[in-house]
Order: sequence, then structure tokens, then C-alpha cells
Amino acid sequence: MDIIIVGCGKVGQTLAQELNEEKNNITVIDINANNLIPVSGIDVMSIVGNGATFAVQKEAGIENADLLVAVTDSDELNLLCCMVAKKAGNCKTIARVRDPAYSSDAAFLKDELGLAMVINPELAAAEEIARVLRFPSASKIDTFANGKVELLKFKIPESSPLVGLSVKEISTVLGCDVLICTIERGNDVYIAKGDFVFEKKDIVSLIATPKNASVFFEKIKHKLHSVKNAMIVGGGKITEYLCEKLIKSGISVKVIERNPAPCDRLCTLMPELTVINGDPNERSLMLQEGIATAGAFIALTDQDEENILLSLFAKNVGKGKLVTKIGRTDFDEVIGALELDSVIIPKNITADVILQYVRSANSSMESNVETLYNIIPGKAEAAEFAIHGESDITGTALFKLKFKDGVLIATILRGDKVIIPHGQDMILPGDKVIVVSTQSALQDITDILR
Repeated sequence: MDIIIVGCGKVGQTLAQELNEEKNNITVIDINANNLIPVSGIDVMSIVGNGATFAVQKEAGIENADLLVAVTDSDELNLLCCMVAKKAGNCKTIARVRDPAYSSDAAFLKDELGLAMVINPELAAAEEIARVLRFPSASKIDTFANGKVELLKFKIPESSPLVGLSVKEISTVLGCDVLICTIERGNDVYIAKGDFVFEKKDIVSLIATPKNASVFFEKIKHKLHSVKNAMIVGGGKITEYLCEKLIKSGISVKVIERNPAPCDRLCTLMPELTVINGDPNERSLMLQEGIATAGAFIALTDQDEENILLSLFAKNVGKGKLVTKIGRTDFDEVIGALELDSVIIPKNITADVILQYVRSANSSMESNVETLYNIIPGKAEAAEFAIHGESDITGTALFKLKFKDGVLIATILRGDKVIIPHGQDMILPGDKVIVVSTQSALQDITDILR
């Protein structure tokens, strides 16, 4: 596809890199030349200018573009970029709209402006955090098929009953109907096979229904119950979205924010919220406000270093669930070694959604990508395919098909039925199929075959 990206901040850079790797033709526009420097080393065209003007969009090739993605820091500018693109080139458009004031208008904006998609990374991040707090044993939870199936990631503690068991013993010894998908061990990633033996500190991803996942974590003696109270540091957009969700779930929430204006806004919007105007870097304040006894500690400031430091402090003095927001991923190996519970990266959430759209647009008539998650960024992903018609993969028992290495058929969804597949099962038109793979850029279900 010919794709124009307006805005080359963190999200724009991530999109440019990932969409370029998937063999799309990318043009990036930014009004600040310095923002274009990080993408100078990849095969993309860069233009300095205002992406909301017809002249700049025309220079970028809007008349022949398939898609324009607007991810500048301004919601209004993003919407204007999309409006100009629709008139100038009649291409598909995607706008990032982050302000909570627009959250209830997303469907209206999409329909009235003819957008292919409206993306709110802060809302998506809040939804991911809320899922994790419901099931604190997991470090990450993604959903498929409108919540019928979940992909959960967790780390095996030293005392876990899983240590020394093989993948195939999950069903025979534990009697659990879950499917182990991937295992991370150090820098290595494995697609699960029956004879793979678990070790302490392995990071495991599994797929199951919510009910079966609960049974599994109960059998391995992990935390099951959602948190009752949470402390959040930072009063930005993610916090606003998250507090609304947690309060509705009956979770008591306390927010620590150093700037008075966000404190006033949160108090006005949610009078039942406890908001403390203070510096979270003051140890005495944090201890006084209950960091040691919080069921969850969530670090959502704009500074990665501060979020990491505060999370480590919470880990040292308490036993609550830790959630840490990270903007930069340059030092992900260092962050991984700190053993934080859950790390939230909003720019990756946005990139996943847009990649899903692009792959779906590039799919054949027989199938398309409906949901896409990076289980391990750059190494393993899970994709949900809708099977529309007959193809080389339908109507044949799975054990007879020749799959590429690093591919796992994780789940078949047939109506309301969730099938953890075995060799005799087959994929039929009308099914939805979840595929876990270390292969990159799966755009069609048949891409998993040799």
C-alpha cells in the first residue's frame, strides 16, 4: 500500500518502521525537520511541512495514496489532515484523537468525516490496564472474539508447580484446557511444543477462555482476585480514562499528581476520587498515602525514568500489582531485567491497531485479519483471521497440512464454540482462527502454509 503518515513523533516513527518492514511504500510528513531524523535510516520518503495543507499532501502523493494516518500531537490537526486527504485523494484515513472530551464523539467523527478509524491510544492503554487489574496474575491480557478468548502473559515464579513440567503435561497433570503459545527465556523465543519443559522465570503466553484461564491460575496457585484499591501516580489522559473504569468496577482509587490543574480537573469530573496534590518523589508522602498497602500501584507520569523508579520503590515496600507506563523502548532489555509486573507502551498499542487495518486491507477475499497483537514486539504475534471462503487451509484435518516453522493454530472459533484444536480438527468457512507465529507480516490465513 502507498501510505502517508502525518506526524513523526513516537507513534509516527514506530508506524513508519513497522509498515516499511511489511513492504508498504511510506511517506512521512512533519512540520519539524528534527522529528524526521529518526526515520532517515529506513526506506521512507520524508517531507518537511504542514500535513494539513493540500500543497504538502500533494507533494506526498495524496492523489495516489491508499491510506493517510494522522498522528500529530493535535487532535484537531489530525482531523483536518484527514478531511483534506478525503477531498484531495479520496483515500482511506485514520486519525489519532486523544482528548477525553472527544471520547464520546468518536463514532460521530468517524461517520461524519468518513474516517476509516479513530484511534485513542490513551483509552486503549487504560482498557489494557483495567484488564490486568481484573486478573493480576497476568502481566498482559489481550482479547479476541469480543472477549470469548483471552491471550494472557505471565512469568513463572521460582516456587511454581509449573517448574519441571512439560507443555503436554498441562492437560494430563493439571487437567486444564488451555493452550500454551510462546515461551520467552532470556533473549530466546519458543513456539510451544509438547516436550518443552518449563523453567523458573520463563515468560509464558497462553490462550484460553476466561473461565478456563481462571481454573489454570488457580491450579498453579497464582493470584486470582482482582484488586480492591489502587494508587495511580500522574494525572494525565490515561489516568482520567482509567479512573472512570476502575470506579465503575468498585475499585477504590487514589491519584498522586504534582500539578494543581490536573488535580482540579479530576476532582471535578469524579468527586468520589481521592486526589492528592503532591510530589510523588517524596518518599514520606508516598508512604503516608499508602503505597505499601495498595493492591495495585500504577505509574503513569510523562517520564519513563520516574515511572520505573516509583514502581521499583512500590515493589520494595509493598506487594501490590505493578503497572508501569513506558514511552521509549530503546532500553527494553534493561527494563525487562527489572522484573516489573506489567509494562504498558501506548505507542505500540496504536501501531498494532493500524497494522491490523493495513493487513486486513491487503488480505484476499478468503480471509482477513480482524485482531492483531504483538506478543513479543518484533518476535512473535497473534492474529485473528475471519475465514470467508474455501482455500488451501479449509476442509482438511490440521495434521495433514504443512505449516511453516514457528506457526501455531491456537484457537478455532465456530459460532459460540471455542475449540482448542487437535490434529483431527479442521478449519471451515465462517470460522475465526487465532494464529500465533514468529513469522512476520501474516496478511492471509494461507500465509502460514509452506
